[in-house]
Amino acid sequence: MSETQDQAGPSERFERTCDRLRQLYHGRTPAALRFQFATLIVDLLIIGFFIATPLLRGKPAFLWLDYAVATIVLIEIVARMLASSNVPRLLRQPSMLLDLFILATLLAPQWLENFGFLRILRLWSLSQRNLLWGQLRETRYREWEDVSRALINLVTFLFVVTGFVYTFFFMGRPGLDGYVEALYFTVATVTTTGFGDITLPGIGGKLTSIVVMIVGISLFVRLAQAVFRPQKVTFPCPQCALQRHEPDAVHCKACGHILKIPDHDD
Repeated sequence: MSETQDQAGPSERFERTCDRLRQLYHGRTPAALRFQFATLIVDLLIIGFFIATPLLRGKPAFLWLDYAVATIVLIEIVARMLASSNVPRLLRQPSMLLDLFILATLLAPQWLENFGFLRILRLWSLSQRNLLWGQLRETRYREWEDVSRALINLVTFLFVVTGFVYTFFFMGRPGLDGYVEALYFTVATVTTTGFGDITLPGIGGKLTSIVVMIVGISLFVRLAQAVFRPQKVTFPCPQCALQRHEPDAVHCKACGHILKIPDHDD
């Protein structure tokens, strides 16, 4: 009997660990919310490191910071896998695939240096989780969800393009000057201001500018729509699952089902 219990001990401890992680990642208890908020802060700090990577790459301590961030990302990925009830489905999700790619660039910075600018996409990956939005929907600021999502998409695009431009066009200007010039070019191109004092050379530079202008304008329009269109709230209809409704809606406009949208004006 004791031998059977010894064999089952590690398995039971593993199951308890998985259950605990599920409660922390998906629960609504005060402890779970504190844990989720702490992971959000860590993720934002990691994103800050990714944004500052071009400025830190030449520093002696860069590799130590790089591998430390890789360790944190690896621990987070493993924890999310343990907390998941369907690991194969989790591994097929775009956000997880992106995190695995980011982990590869962190573990092999010398070989994947030219793809380091894609690490900023972790900001988009973070915005795809319901951690932040679930809590926002329970506050009076729930109508700002669409605006926040559109703003995150625009900011992510700006820094991804800035990293791309810096890596392939301004790498010869190391440090802050080169990065600021890449950011300046990106903002001027996305806003179609077109001062013309900084341009990208060659056919590749012109094609890059065209893509940046087209995608940037689309993201700006999406942000403007989210800001100026009539505000709606996210509240799934129990009958037809329609997600978006007016804040004071009593009936679902699709099926007529009675809604009970919580009021957070207090």
